[in-house]
Amino acid sequence: MALEFAPPGDSLAGMTKLPLTGGCQCGAIRFACDAMPFNIHACHCRMCQKAVGGPFAVICPTEKAAFRVTKGEIAWFASSDVARRGFCRDCGTPMIFDYPHAGDIGVLAGCFDQPEGLPPERNCGTESRLGWVATLHDLPASETYANSDPEGLLERIRSSNHQHPDS
Repeated sequence: MALEFAPPGDSLAGMTKLPLTGGCQCGAIRFACDAMPFNIHACHCRMCQKAVGGPFAVICPTEKAAFRVTKGEIAWFASSDVARRGFCRDCGTPMIFDYPHAGDIGVLAGCFDQPEGLPPERNCGTESRLGWVATLHDLPASETYANSDPEGLLERIRSSNHQHPDS
């Protein structure tokens, strides 16, 4: 079954300022998107689950002509004969889903500096969706170490943080 998506639009144009910027966890790779992503989707297929090490990947397609790497070089893994995954060779951050023959490139939402403005518009690959994903909103929630930090991890993390700050 082929996925059908609408052509690029500007449904989020009023919410986010261009260019959109982002990068990997360590900052070795930085990028900019000069156009808004379109048809943002949460993909639940097994290939995406394994590629991101999570229950789904949130992919933000943008035209290749509007995407540029501003620092570093993306490393590639051919996940199939028709698709490849881009990642940071230094820190391992999964960043890109790409059909080399297509005109768009899928940037993973978490790599953007401001991912809040890029909500998914649809789900795909739902044949592999994990049953418990639908119940996540029902689970108790807390901030990281907000209520209890008996081992002093938060200060140790802050003082030794190697993560590149969002711009």
